[in-house]
Amino acid sequence: AGRFFYQRLVEFMASGPMWAYILAHENAVPLWRSLMGPTKVFRARHSDPDSIRGAYGLTDTRNTTHGSDSPASASREIAFFFPEFDERRWYEQDEPRLRRGRVFYSPEERVHRVLQEDEAEVT
Repeated sequence: AGRFFYQRLVEFMASGPMWAYILAHENAVPLWRSLMGPTKVFRARHSDPDSIRGAYGLTDTRNTTHGSDSPASASREIAFFFPEFDERRWYEQDEPRLRRGRVFYSPEERVHRVLQEDEAEVT
């Protein structure tokens, strides 16, 4: 709030459906930012035309995607969008299990799960 682009940004964010995800990877922040491309759409179109913003961005305030700029920002934004998510518990319990097991994505739950010994892999 208080920034010159705030009203345009809020209007764009509220103009249609929005999906929020928690991306887990050792270098999730820089990897995701690389896939998104530069914030400035004009720059993205010329330097990274195959990036998300280069391909789909409209303007700098309607650049199609957002990504946290640091792990601290990610923690704050995850807490905002997913208040029930316990980041500390995930790192202590879920993340080590995901590293050890075969993982599949459950579209119904919209999360990744570890395949149990007695389960067949869902394809």
